[in-house]
Amino acid sequence: MGLPDRIAGRARAGLATMAAVTVVLYVIEAVNMATAGLLTVDFGIRPRDPSSLPDIVTAPLVHDASSWNHLLANTLPLVVFGFLAFLAGLRQFLTAVALSWLSSGIGVWLFGGSAFGPPTVTVGASGVIVGLFGFLLVRGFPNRSWGQVLLAVVLFIAYGSVLLGVLPTVGRGISWQSHLFGLVGGVLAAVVLRPRSGAKRQPA
Repeated sequence: MGLPDRIAGRARAGLATMAAVTVVLYVIEAVNMATAGLLTVDFGIRPRDPSSLPDIVTAPLVHDASSWNHLLANTLPLVVFGFLAFLAGLRQFLTAVALSWLSSGIGVWLFGGSAFGPPTVTVGASGVIVGLFGFLLVRGFPNRSWGQVLLAVVLFIAYGSVLLGVLPTVGRGISWQSHLFGLVGGVLAAVVLRPRSGAKRQPA
């Protein structure tokens, strides 16, 4: 199978994967809204609460139950970044998602909320989205791929404002910790997945 066929196959698989992910997220949101936010309470991250450690795995699947706006705002960047990461291959995609997911959740669990304020619960895929964005922005440099660097420039022009979410001043009700540590996870994935010395580089 030639390179164009491999890329076409990855594109089809990537579209199918992101479509399936989107359907799952919308089904979960519908259930969460129907139960008046029960999933948020049960599966959102409560910072520094030992019983909430498993919620690091579940929180990105749940969104704000008060309206569809949270999930709607996340859908397009998640699909775009996820699809582009998938084009690099299943291993690259899964590694970028896993490190972004775990890093974001651990960061929120450790540093989320305020020690002096009321308890907070964090949900949403934003940390994974920023992580995938970070992965796509930096991977071209360790990969020494001008195609990936050019794509990063285009993505930065189109979605660079996403990075404002890592600032503590981003706004009330937005977890900058999730964004910041998700970004760290995405960059770490780009470094971990860099070609080893003498290894064949991935196509752009």
